[in-house]
Amino acid sequence: MYLLLCMLAVTDIGMSTSAVPNALCIFWFNLKGMTMGGCLTQTFFLHTVYTMHSAVLVTMAFDRYIAICNPLRYATILTNTCIANLGLVGLIRAVLFILPMPLLLRRLPFCANRIIAHTYCDHIAVAKTSCGDITVNRMYGLVVVVLVIGLDLALIVLSYGLIIRAVLRISSKKAHQKALNTCTAHICVMLISYTSVLLTTLIHRFGKGIAPHVHIILANLYVLLPPMLNPIIYGARIKELRDKMGKYTCRI
Repeated sequence: MYLLLCMLAVTDIGMSTSAVPNALCIFWFNLKGMTMGGCLTQTFFLHTVYTMHSAVLVTMAFDRYIAICNPLRYATILTNTCIANLGLVGLIRAVLFILPMPLLLRRLPFCANRIIAHTYCDHIAVAKTSCGDITVNRMYGLVVVVLVIGLDLALIVLSYGLIIRAVLRISSKKAHQKALNTCTAHICVMLISYTSVLLTTLIHRFGKGIAPHVHIILANLYVLLPPMLNPIIYGARIKELRDKMGKYTCRI
């Protein structure tokens, strides 16, 4: 559990630090320019970290499935080595899927107007500033969403389907509540993460009549809400963290 929370925290920190410092420079120091190399680097790291974040959520769903459906073998199945291997697979998948994005952007011709209506370099936002054909960029971005987010959501739904089936077989209502309570934090984190990214992706591609400031607000929520709320959600659910926070609060 702590290894998974550590992985989630690392992806949250990576997501916010990929975008927030540049956004603060815009607001505080009136930063109006960014090199093409810097923009492409930001695009790569931001999307890679989110893809890794999604892989961690899938691993956490698998963790919940084993804990509820096969609790006696939990310690033997989800060893430290197993979690590390799952994390490594998620990282490799993220790099392989996201690496073509900056390469596809680099081949595009850009016109005089290179103003991005965002506080960070999102893949589609950068592609829209090009005066060339961005069909390949749009198609590849859609493929990544379907293969990564779609597949991850399908695996999470499958895990929870098996969890619900196992819980319904238990006659005790107290056992029902205890089993489902272990999934509450993960469900909240999952809803926050996937709702924000799916809204941002769909509006980018299909929301032509939506005002620009709505695009900007949703894009910022996509990188700010999960890193801000995830520690609060899991901090409230884990007894050890609650006890530590209570201890330090009483000292203050």
